[in-house]
Amino acid sequence: MANDIAFSITTTRFDEDYAPAAHSRVTTNFANLARGAGRRQNLRNALAMIDRRFNELAAGDDQGAERYRVELDIVTVQLQFDDTAEAERFPIIEVLDVGILDHRTGERHRGIVGNNFSSYLRDYDFSVVLPAATAAAGTFTVPEDFGILHGELFQRFLASDAYRQRFAGSPVICISVSTSRTYRRTGLVHPVLGTEYVQDAFSLTDDYFARMGLQVRYFMPRGSVAPLAFYFRGDLLNDFSDLQLIGTIATMETFQKIYRPEVYNTLTPAGEVYRPTLDHVDFVRTEIDYDREERSQLAVTQGRYAEEYFVKPHLQTLEQWIAGVAEPVA
Repeated sequence: MANDIAFSITTTRFDEDYAPAAHSRVTTNFANLARGAGRRQNLRNALAMIDRRFNELAAGDDQGAERYRVELDIVTVQLQFDDTAEAERFPIIEVLDVGILDHRTGERHRGIVGNNFSSYLRDYDFSVVLPAATAAAGTFTVPEDFGILHGELFQRFLASDAYRQRFAGSPVICISVSTSRTYRRTGLVHPVLGTEYVQDAFSLTDDYFARMGLQVRYFMPRGSVAPLAFYFRGDLLNDFSDLQLIGTIATMETFQKIYRPEVYNTLTPAGEVYRPTLDHVDFVRTEIDYDREERSQLAVTQGRYAEEYFVKPHLQTLEQWIAGVAEPVA
């Protein structure tokens, strides 16, 4: 019933021994890295890249090159539809939680939760709803209610006891810039986030995250070759410590170098005006296997899965819950 809907959280350590859980989306970026004969070396290489980048950004005059280690947990958010032990649960969101270990002091620092963002319902919106609307209209068409359910569920999660009991701060999602937009430098340079860029217009992804209550800013950190998109609540520049921001940059820039080397591992850094493209030839591939074509194909399969097992059977209940209309207790 609508009044019994609740969120639950489980975590899985992302390390060289990581294996995707049965309920994890197979298009999740870190799950893609953890399959095949070279899975352990894949993961080991990716984690080493993250640590190197973190220490590079955090390095001071007296800090060793290997002072810090980044520890990552995959956070799986499930929605359950009643409070019984046999409650039906559907995994709606997966994000990453960053921890930072200081080898010199032995201290552990909390990083930022969010970073990578994975969602069955987003697969449904982009791989099922959007193509259907476009096909029906005969031209690219975005439905008026596109992303509303997903955005409301995300904001409900942030307001839930499950989130508040586990995480002290707001999330930050960090992803690639859009290849459909042009970016220009603003003149602002942040000591950690780097050079700020602004887009010429909001992308569909920007609008989608806005439905989730998140605004966006674009920064190219020191030593990077392209800006990253940071989606956040509050004040990105002042709500987080330097180490927290570095943890997100090191983690997500590494993943983007693996996923989109044409943008994030190119030999030509972004200039004053920048238009990302996947057609670059002057880039270096990492020694980490990632199947981008498979990911695109599986998004459709998983969107259909969400439609069949989440949207169709539960849409009315979810809409009642979001509207705050609790069903009467029998």
